[in-house]
Amino acid sequence: MQRDFADFWNLLWELALGVCAAFALLNLLAPQQHLPWKPLDLSQPIGTATAAKVADFVLPPTAAPEEITAVTGACMQVLREAGVEVERAPDRDDGGFCVVRGAVRITGGAVTPLPGNPVLQCPLAVRYVIWERQVLQPAAEATFGSRVASLNDVGSYSCRRIYGQTSPKARPSEHARANALDIGGVTLADGRRVSVLEDWPGDGPRGPEGRRFLTRVREGACRVFSTVLGPGYNAAHANHLHLDGAPRPLCA
Repeated sequence: MQRDFADFWNLLWELALGVCAAFALLNLLAPQQHLPWKPLDLSQPIGTATAAKVADFVLPPTAAPEEITAVTGACMQVLREAGVEVERAPDRDDGGFCVVRGAVRITGGAVTPLPGNPVLQCPLAVRYVIWERQVLQPAAEATFGSRVASLNDVGSYSCRRIYGQTSPKARPSEHARANALDIGGVTLADGRRVSVLEDWPGDGPRGPEGRRFLTRVREGACRVFSTVLGPGYNAAHANHLHLDGAPRPLCA
């Protein structure tokens, strides 16, 4: 009996050593973007743990002021470490569901600027930087041989329900929390413009390349944002891509 008990504990000890060795090897060799315990690095490709790391910066509705300050500060630090210039935007309460807390403005740095420096929830700003670096710019260079210089027809905060409906039964828009970004198109470094409205069908000014580019950036956005809507979803999105950080996932 005593020998069996000793053998059992020896086996447990060997298993524990094996698990520790495997973890150490994983921690050493696996790419950082796939390991949830490693810090978020916006210079790394999108990985299996990227979404979870971004979600760490999402504020619960009941967050106290101290938590908002701490979490938003940590989120802004990740952006700054990535070379992005960012500032805290004032909290605002326009009544009802139109409440914005822990938001920021991207003011410059190593990222394609957003016209007007719109107010964004900090996790949404992080998602935008990831998408801009890992999806938007590679797609532009691969399709057109030119980088994106600026975004066109950009919208963020708007105190409204979805699609501008007035019925109390209509769900509040993520725009009402500055948790959504609308993008109507881009201007390339060489001056060419790509428009969602004109180029999505594939027969617009940019031809099939325009459709291929827009499809690629929309599909890539689905790996970064929670909700991604485009012209294929409904008529309300015929002229822009809608990108947000809502809890419910939808790619359409």
